[in-house]
Amino acid sequence: MNVRACRTALLLLCLAAPAMAQQAVRLPSLESTGGLPVQLPGHWFLAPQAAARAPAMVLLHGCGGAVNGRGQLTLRLTEYAQRLNGLGVHVLVTDSLTPRGETELCTQKNGTRKVTQLQRRRDALGALAWLAAQPQVDAARLGLMGWSNGGSTVLASTNALHPEVAAATAKAAFAVAFYPGCQVERMNRYQPTGHLLVLVGEADDWTPAEPCKALAHEAGAKVQLTAFAGAHHGFDSQVPVRHRKDVPNGVNPGQGVHVGGHPQAR
Repeated sequence: MNVRACRTALLLLCLAAPAMAQQAVRLPSLESTGGLPVQLPGHWFLAPQAAARAPAMVLLHGCGGAVNGRGQLTLRLTEYAQRLNGLGVHVLVTDSLTPRGETELCTQKNGTRKVTQLQRRRDALGALAWLAAQPQVDAARLGLMGWSNGGSTVLASTNALHPEVAAATAKAAFAVAFYPGCQVERMNRYQPTGHLLVLVGEADDWTPAEPCKALAHEAGAKVQLTAFAGAHHGFDSQVPVRHRKDVPNGVNPGQGVHVGGHPQAR
C-alpha cells in the first residue's frame, strides 16, 4: 500500500462499517523485564470480509492510554478499528501502559515519563512480529497507525536507522502518524522503512507542525505530510477544543495545551 492508497483509505474512514468481532489477546513485546518479555494486552479485530491473507495494522494509543476509566477500549481506537475492518484490514490494538502499572502519561513531564519511546518502539515491533505470524495476515503488508505519543512511536518504529528496527524480521510497509512529536526522530535523521503519512494541525500547541514539516521534507518521497489550517491537537476527535492546564509539556511549557476536534480536518 503506497502513500496515495493510505490517504484514500483515511478518506474512506468516514464511511459506515459493519459490526466487528473483537478478541482479547496477549503478545510479547521486544522489551524484557527479569529476563522475560513484557506481555502486552491486545485487542484483535479480524476484518469479516477480508481476503485470505489481508493487510493488518497496529493501532498505537496516545499518552492517555488505550482504555478509559472503565477499562474499555477508547472510542477513537474502536472507531478506527471498525472502519479499517470495513476496508478489509485486520487491526491489532496494543496497550503499553497497563502492563507497566501506568494509566496515562499526559501529565508527566518529558524526560520523566514512566513509559519511554524505547519501550513503546519495542512494543510496536513485537506487535508487528505477532501480526506477521497470524495465518490471516499478509506479512508483506503490515502497517502502524498512532496518535500523539503513539504517533511518535510510529516514527520511532519505522526509522530504518534504529538498529532494532533494522534488525526486525517484521517491518511496517506503511504507516500513519497523527500529530506526532517529530523533533526527536528528525534529529535521528529519520529514514522510513516504508511509506508514511503524517497528519498535523497548524494550530497545535502540544506537538507543533513545523518539526514534522521539516522531517517530511528531509526524509524524501516516501513521506507525505498534510497540515490542517486552524486544527489543534486531537483534531480527529468529536470533542470540542478545550484548554488542558494539567499538561506540562508543549510549545509553552507550564501554560497548558489546547486539545479537541476540528470538523473540517476530521
